[in-house]
Amino acid sequence: MPGLEPTVAREPLHRRAIEIRGYRREDGLYDIEGHLVDTKPYDFPLAAGVRPAGEAIHGMWLRITVDRKLMIVDAAAAMDAMPYVGHCDGIVPAYKKLVGLAIRPGYHQKLKELFAGVRGCTHVTELAGALATAAFQTMAGQRVQDPERRPFQIDRCHALDATQAVVARYYPKWYRGAEKIEPAAESDHH
Repeated sequence: MPGLEPTVAREPLHRRAIEIRGYRREDGLYDIEGHLVDTKPYDFPLAAGVRPAGEAIHGMWLRITVDRKLMIVDAAAAMDAMPYVGHCDGIVPAYKKLVGLAIRPGYHQKLKELFAGVRGCTHVTELAGALATAAFQTMAGQRVQDPERRPFQIDRCHALDATQAVVARYYPKWYRGAEKIEPAAESDHH
């Protein structure tokens, strides 16, 4: 893995791959689709039988369809690998409950209320959280930013702390720090 060299010899035991893709649909809506896959590099004993090395233990899918305001207008889940075939996948229809939720503050709390414990699948619910973040990335550049409205990303991560240099340079109108910092030239924004 680039940037993280192991400090001691180690043996691989588990791999989780999460892939998320965002799409603009021809009807003006947006699909955000995620796939989570767990595998082991060795034959893995499950209560329901042994899963051969490299074969998926979990293969979960979730797609949400959002409008330009990040309101979920459709949702679909699927499972193509699971520990308990015919049982795990029984929860798939529950993820239609995402319809009507807006991706904004409080979204993750609502996920817990709807899908915690036996009301959901841990893996699909994890995807539901990750898809929310990916929805923002998908929508980047799809909506015109109102110059009078504070950009949503300010104060949402350490680099975009409203009291720090990045905000002073690239979002000077929203800078709240004490130090005088020159805004970036227009060509520095890209």
